[in-house]
Amino acid sequence: MSDAVSLPPSDVRPGSGLTALVVEDARAIAMLLRFILEREGFRVEHAADGREAQRLIASMSPPAVVLLDIMLPYADGFELIASIRAQPGWETLPILMLSSKGSEGDIARALDAGADDYMVKPFQPDELKARLRRLLRSRS
Repeated sequence: MSDAVSLPPSDVRPGSGLTALVVEDARAIAMLLRFILEREGFRVEHAADGREAQRLIASMSPPAVVLLDIMLPYADGFELIASIRAQPGWETLPILMLSSKGSEGDIARALDAGADDYMVKPFQPDELKARLRRLLRSRS
């Protein structure tokens, strides 16, 4: 009989050892997302604008999840969704859009463009974590 103790799945942080790509130009929100994600066990890569995001998409290994703002300098979130879905190995990874734009049309456009989920800023941290858990479970 083993002395090892197995933790139930609910005790395991969803991001343990996984990478999250955060594309957010607002410094305070980017710092909050980094804090939340790192507490959940994610390694965080951050891009502060669309150009930096495109460089990371082209050069880094596919992350476990992308958290993506819509309104960004140089390339908006819709352009970045297209870049993500066109990048080999990134075609099906989960994309969670975070935007202050909360109209039905904006949400529908993001989902139609290829986002997997959409949250309106300001967001609640517990809801963000729950949505990340759901997105990661659906991919496993």
